Amino acid sequence: MPLVTEKELPANLKKYWLKAITAIESNNPGYAMPLIQPILAEFPEFLEGRKVLRKCQLQVAGGEKKRGLFGMKTPGMAAMKLQSQAKKDPAATLPLIEKELDKDPANDSLNDLLHEVCLKLGFMETAAFALETVRQTNPQNLKLLHKLAEFYLNNDDPEKAYDTFNFIIKHHPTDGKALKGAKDASARASMQKQKWDENSDMRSLLRNKEESEALEKASRTGLTREQLEERRDAVIEKYNADPNHLGTAKELALLYEQLEDWHNAHTFYEWAHSLSNGDVALATKAAEIKDRALEADLTNLEAAVAADPDNEELKAQLDARRQDRLKEQVAEAKQRVDQNPTDPQLRYDLGRALYNAGDHSAAIPHLQQATRNPHIRTKVLLLLARAFKAKSMFDLAIKQLTDALADLSTMDGTKKEILYEKGMTHDEMGDKDAALDCFKQIYEVDYGYRDVAQRVESSYS
Repeated sequence: MPLVTEKELPANLKKYWLKAITAIESNNPGYAMPLIQPILAEFPEFLEGRKVLRKCQLQVAGGEKKRGLFGMKTPGMAAMKLQSQAKKDPAATLPLIEKELDKDPANDSLNDLLHEVCLKLGFMETAAFALETVRQTNPQNLKLLHKLAEFYLNNDDPEKAYDTFNFIIKHHPTDGKALKGAKDASARASMQKQKWDENSDMRSLLRNKEESEALEKASRTGLTREQLEERRDAVIEKYNADPNHLGTAKELALLYEQLEDWHNAHTFYEWAHSLSNGDVALATKAAEIKDRALEADLTNLEAAVAADPDNEELKAQLDARRQDRLKEQVAEAKQRVDQNPTDPQLRYDLGRALYNAGDHSAAIPHLQQATRNPHIRTKVLLLLARAFKAKSMFDLAIKQLTDALADLSTMDGTKKEILYEKGMTHDEMGDKDAALDCFKQIYEVDYGYRDVAQRVESSYS
């Protein structure tokens, strides 16, 4: 079903929309929300309005969260009642779901229900948006993230599926299903770009049977390094004969990747991307390999310094390379934030990069914005406290750590780390009693944690 745009809104509703935009520009999202709700009730296909409404809801909700046991969000009675009503009258249920989202816009169950209702009504873009909200606010919900990726695959959008699977891998590196899904989605995206799906036989796109067999051989796993090098040399000859053949460039890039020759792999992934007329999967892969190449350079330099610790020239190179790497990470994180400025996870990544680069003042506003996501709030508050501490703003650091501890009940590794940081901050402030209290809490459950045993026991002597 086609979307409704702002231009297509009738005059009586457009005036409410303009008032809502004015309220948002005046930093009054709470006033804008009731102005947008009736517009969506009459024109549920107005996706732009729904996106603006969701931003307002998230801004107003701030750090509020509804959790059940083990930190998981609970559906709530309202969501369960709406599920029943949605089966009978999905169209009438849409505005009711939005009303509930006013109270808890990050509620996974409500957003999942919105997705299902929109599927029934044929609002496919809105169905995707509902699960994208979950992706933004709760990257820990593997079930719904996989559901979003599968939705994109089922709707013939492998590039977005690939992006979603990569998002899952970023937050859940050991998720085998996502790793396989990313690989399959990347292949489908490339096929779609080349319009291979219009040909019932992929082999007919290859120059000849020998090339097909060579490609199959190159894709096999378990090849020895010698076999990979032999294959690489053969593909280089083929590449030299025709440097503009996309399949050859991709094959050569893969071989260099398997050989862990990151710089050459990056060169050929970049070249393959330029030949593909903008294949998103190849662009992502090129960026990933570039990062690995830079990390490998740094690791090799660190190893060289460790082997020759008296070499001042090497030490200077290592220091310079580390500084360059920190600057690169900041630039990369800034670029991602510019592309999606409302994503709290990206704000956290930028704040962390700035903090690591020593720019604590610049890190603070990004970390403050990242606290909007309840699912990363604890680690954000910890880093925010460290940023304040680095600026000798100890009282503000203690406030962040206290807020972080208020969200934790179990004495796990996270709580110990925050307690230890709080103790060390109190210690720097000269508040020995408060510091000792933090160390004792850890000592009671974990005698061997860092140096808490020595700190606690020395206080009794």
